[in-house]
Amino acid sequence: MNGITMMVIAILFLGAGYVFYGKWLAKTWGIDPKEPTPAYTQEDGVDYVPADTNVVFGHQFASIAGAGPINGPIQAAIFGWVPVLLWILFGGVFFGAVQDFASMYASVKSKGKGIGTIIEMYIGKTGKKLFLLFCWLFCILVVAAFADIVAGTFNGYSDMGATIQANGAVAMTSMIFIVEAVGLGMILRYAHLNKWINTALAVLMLIAAVWLGMHYPIYLTQTTWHYIIFIYIFIACVVPVWALLQPRDYLNSYLLIFMIVGAVIGVFVSNPSINLAAFSGFDVDGQMLFPILFVTIACGAVSGFHSLVSSGTASKQIKNEKDMLPVSYGAMIMESMLAVIALICVASFASGEAASMGLVTQPQIFAGAIANFLVSIGLPWDLTFTLINLAVSAFALTSLDSVARIGRLSLQELFLDEDTNLEELSPFKKLMTNTYFSTGLTLVLAIILARIGYAQIWPLFGSANQLLSVLALVACAVFLKKTKRRSKMLYIPMLFMMAVTFTALSMTIFGLTGNLFAGTLTLGLGLQLVFAILLLALGIIVAIQGLRALAGKEKVDLQTGPMNSFEEEIDALAD
Repeated sequence: MNGITMMVIAILFLGAGYVFYGKWLAKTWGIDPKEPTPAYTQEDGVDYVPADTNVVFGHQFASIAGAGPINGPIQAAIFGWVPVLLWILFGGVFFGAVQDFASMYASVKSKGKGIGTIIEMYIGKTGKKLFLLFCWLFCILVVAAFADIVAGTFNGYSDMGATIQANGAVAMTSMIFIVEAVGLGMILRYAHLNKWINTALAVLMLIAAVWLGMHYPIYLTQTTWHYIIFIYIFIACVVPVWALLQPRDYLNSYLLIFMIVGAVIGVFVSNPSINLAAFSGFDVDGQMLFPILFVTIACGAVSGFHSLVSSGTASKQIKNEKDMLPVSYGAMIMESMLAVIALICVASFASGEAASMGLVTQPQIFAGAIANFLVSIGLPWDLTFTLINLAVSAFALTSLDSVARIGRLSLQELFLDEDTNLEELSPFKKLMTNTYFSTGLTLVLAIILARIGYAQIWPLFGSANQLLSVLALVACAVFLKKTKRRSKMLYIPMLFMMAVTFTALSMTIFGLTGNLFAGTLTLGLGLQLVFAILLLALGIIVAIQGLRALAGKEKVDLQTGPMNSFEEEIDALAD
């Protein structure tokens, strides 16, 4: 096996998946190009804002990509390239892209509401509240982690006090991106130029930002960047999406596409050998292929976070229903392609070669491999390495502001029901649903979590993320069935991800319980144990509610969902 062969297999499989399976889904569920979308019917100039296909695709792609499809395949490579490649291809086409499309479809058909509100409408209020609480806590965890990662990438000084030119360049370029995004947002909203002119402007801005960043790096400490990043996140969460989120993601999507195109060219020119073992076994260094492989490779195959983007922000910007397929299914297919490139990158190194070059982290391995590929066409290794690192860092920051906004929306929806009268809210609920307060509370908790050592509970991130996928698939399956649409294509992904998630969480709880009885349970391990138990309990409760609704054993009211007396008592107490 070589790089070109693996690349061709991936392109043909993923392309066929979009052309045949994706379009079949759109035809089966039904797309009405003449039906007004929530971006128009609910337009508020803040979250509901119609956008051109390429703009909202840029937002979707930039938000879901980040560093996930790079980190996951490289970490999972311990099992060999065959299981990794198979999961990326089959998971991307039949699991991840289906979940993303279904989440966006259900949201657009439900006035742009998020998965939480869809659960309320078709499963029950308690299920919605548990789901939104989980989403909010999950987003806090991600914000804490990504903020620390980005700050570390921007850190202009080494441990010895020397300046790091590559980090300074990445930091400056990212800051210029933000300023340019505001200007581009004004142009997109008020100038009404041809989309090709908008594209040309975005590309020119991208080139200018990279050039300025490379020539005028900025050097600040990691602590300083922490403060700057959280200030930026707060602003990005409360301003209208057209003013910053849309244009920034639009700019960054071109950077990532250029990176992917450059990597593909590099693979075809250099045709790297695949030095990774085809299959290393079902148990590698104590890590079981099932469920670890399917938890480690989330982005690139199937990721619950994608459902939050598809139904939380992107669905509110869809201009025409026919745009849903390329924006959701298409963006996931592109991300799977990026995951395959990451696999080729790590597989191109001989054993110990990457470490000998000082390439330790997953982004460094990815950037170093692509730089190796492109040297064969005359590009300088150092320049290419810096640019690829820049792209990865830019998308980590993009995912950061998107997930922070989703966290804010989840917290607000937690205190609002479908039939809530906004004029009759209690003072407490008015406070919790206030945009500025809910954003501030989310970010303050993220800062605290980062300071007390979020990394100690980070191993649970994969399981939490995939549990989101389970809940999203259950919600979408119920929506499709209750609205008289075919839903059986979601059953296998839903049941398989249940098995993956519940097995992974059970293994975690069993291992941590062993530490408890042995008296070796530290504070960090104790937090992991508590969090794992909560996740497992939450997942089981919501999944059971969804499966009961899916089985049709309860009469579903489209406004309140199926409720029993126990659930009604919980809701009464919550109110």
